[in-house]
Amino acid sequence: MAVIITQMVMENFNSEKMAYERAKKRAKEIRGFYYNLTMYCIIIPILIIINLVYMPEFQWFWFSMLGWGTGLLCHGMAAFGYNPFLGKNWEEKKIKEIIEKEKRKQDYYQQNIK
Repeated sequence: MAVIITQMVMENFNSEKMAYERAKKRAKEIRGFYYNLTMYCIIIPILIIINLVYMPEFQWFWFSMLGWGTGLLCHGMAAFGYNPFLGKNWEEKKIKEIIEKEKRKQDYYQQNIK
């Protein structure tokens, strides 16, 4: 009985620890996105001013703005978990699927060894 209770406590602890690690990783990704967005909002206007002051006949700032903006959009989608191609909660479903597959494999080997 004590072994079962200990196992349940450890599983709960591991589950909470995994949830904390996922939340920590997600917060770090969101922080990175906001940093990237801040730099975009500071640097792009500087590039526009430089371009229009020194070379107004060719507006090259559009290339930087669109290229970085596209990367920023993708970064934001990843940071906030939006993925129109793989659907909502795809990563969570895939993780559960992989864990379940590993568990079945482990159970199979344990049954065949005994």
